[in-house]
Formats: sequence, C-alpha cells, structure tokens
Amino acid sequence: MVTLKCSRSPSASRRRLEDRSSMPSSSSRLRDALGERLHFNVTSYNRQVLLTGEARNAQDKEAAEQIVSKVDNVRSVVNEIAVLPHSSLQQRSNDVLITGKVKASFVDAKDLQVNAFKVVTERGIVYLMGRVSQAEADRATQITRTIGGVQRVVRIFDILSPEEFQRLSREAPQPARPASSAR
Repeated sequence: MVTLKCSRSPSASRRRLEDRSSMPSSSSRLRDALGERLHFNVTSYNRQVLLTGEARNAQDKEAAEQIVSKVDNVRSVVNEIAVLPHSSLQQRSNDVLITGKVKASFVDAKDLQVNAFKVVTERGIVYLMGRVSQAEADRATQITRTIGGVQRVVRIFDILSPEEFQRLSREAPQPARPASSAR
C-alpha cells in the first residue's frame, strides 16, 4: 500500500487534526443518542462534516444532524443520511470497491493532486470533498462519473480562487531530494 501525504499549506495539518478530533466525538455522540436506529458514517474535511448512511425515519436523520452540528470545530454539516433500511454488507463492499476505483483513477490522472480530495461512497453515490480549484473539481467529477457502479456524484468542495490555489501550490512542501554523494 502506498500512502501519499502532502499539504497544500501549513494550516492544512491543523485542519486535519481538527477533522480527526471531530469525527470520533461525532460518532460516539450519534451512537449514544441513536444507537441501532441509525447506520452512519461520519467524514470530515476542513471542518465540514458529511453524514452518510441510513436512518429509520426523518426524525432520526434530523437528530443526527443536530447532534453533530454541536461538536467543537464543526463548521458545517452536510446530511446525506437516507431514510431507508440499513444497507447490506454486499452494498457496503461494493461501495468500498467504487471508492478504491475512484482513488486509483485520481492517481492515474496526472492533472490532479490526489491529496486534495476525500472520497466517500454510500449506496453507489460518490461524495467528493476537498479544497480544490474549479478545474480540479470539474476534472475529479468527470473522472468519477466514468467509474462503473457510480450512481451519482455529489460535490462538497471548497473552491479555491486561482490566486489562492497558486499561493497554496507554492507553499506546498517539495519532495525530498536525495543527497548527492561526493566521490
């Protein structure tokens, strides 16, 4: 397995830390309040929380959003929980496969910075999150729509202005260069 870790800006590490701290808190609060009535996934990117999964009724769906919106460091909540029976293990496995295909396609696309995106799939619906340029958002959406099994693409982006994108690209850490050896 290859893991790519790069940041577009110095504050990206702080945002990632805030995202990581808000997800467990959100998850435990949802489990405590709604238990088995809700199958949910909590995904956070840049303090924006995406809720996916299934609820037994609209009241549980709304309660989930209210609970998560009160967690520290949550800027906004995108509630994509569906009022449906819980998804099957087979459906969840298909979703994992679709997510893997999307991420692999992003790696293959030389015009995307893979680390700028978070990909989540639920019931064949692919959610794309990130702080990206308009061109990157459009390209990622185009690529995702070509993947087999994708029912729909939902874009949850913070679109960077061209100036901000250029500034962040210049601030991004450069890959380490091997030390030259004197002979």
